[in-house]
Amino acid sequence: MERLPSWIRQHLAAVRAVIVLTLILGGIYPLAVTGIAQAAFRNKANGSPVERDGKTVGSAVVGQLFTDKDGNPIRKYFQSRPSAAGDGYDMLSTAASNLGPEDVVDTLPVPGAKDDEGNPDEGRQSLLTQVCARSKAVGELEGVSGARPYCTPDGVGAVLKVFPAVGTPTRAVSVNQACPAQPFAATYEGVKVECGKPGEDYAAGRTVPVRGTVTDVKVPADAVTASGSGLDPHISVAYAELQAPRVAKERGLPLERVTALVKEHTTGRALGFMGEPAVNVLELNLALDKG
Repeated sequence: MERLPSWIRQHLAAVRAVIVLTLILGGIYPLAVTGIAQAAFRNKANGSPVERDGKTVGSAVVGQLFTDKDGNPIRKYFQSRPSAAGDGYDMLSTAASNLGPEDVVDTLPVPGAKDDEGNPDEGRQSLLTQVCARSKAVGELEGVSGARPYCTPDGVGAVLKVFPAVGTPTRAVSVNQACPAQPFAATYEGVKVECGKPGEDYAAGRTVPVRGTVTDVKVPADAVTASGSGLDPHISVAYAELQAPRVAKERGLPLERVTALVKEHTTGRALGFMGEPAVNVLELNLALDKG
């Protein structure tokens, strides 16, 4: 038989390699891993489902919201931390907000304007304003002060744009407080502070976050910030303790009973030294429903 040309032999070798690797990596290996997972780690491999009365009500490793159809917190339940995954804890959209600590200036919505899809312009909240708004809402829900540094009393970032950017100020604008709001500060270095005008470009000004006088922060950090994945099912012990009086009152239970359940559903540090103790919100709420 006549020897095949080298280029044909090279292509045949490539085809054989594709077939072999497809069988191994696309068939044998996934089946082997799936088989081992189902045999040895069935619960974890299937998403660590949590069941109640024969029905799956959630996952021990994925958080969920405890809100009504309008998005309002259901007061008899402990609330999870915020989530940036889709509309909240969406496993198909797991992600962080990708906003950093320097994201402090809002884009104010322009009345009557529409976005590219024809919807009313809603502007864009900075990470700072998101934190401030969440802290204010949590404070109102739990009956404590939601005040924190760099936040205005009305729950937005306390940020000024000062003009000119260098030199003696001649103008100062509270850029996250849309007119006719009353600016959180009356003056800045002798200059009257203005409210922000939607649609006006303040980019040329110097950004000045104002810390304020708040020193005693009642609302924990995990109550106002989302986890990196957006799926964290846990909250801090401090956040659980903040919510306990409300839950006890709504359910007509002694506070001691609720705090005991919090302790029962608190996990320790990973490997005994990594991270902080945390409370699984779903398991705690199920325990409360069980009575």
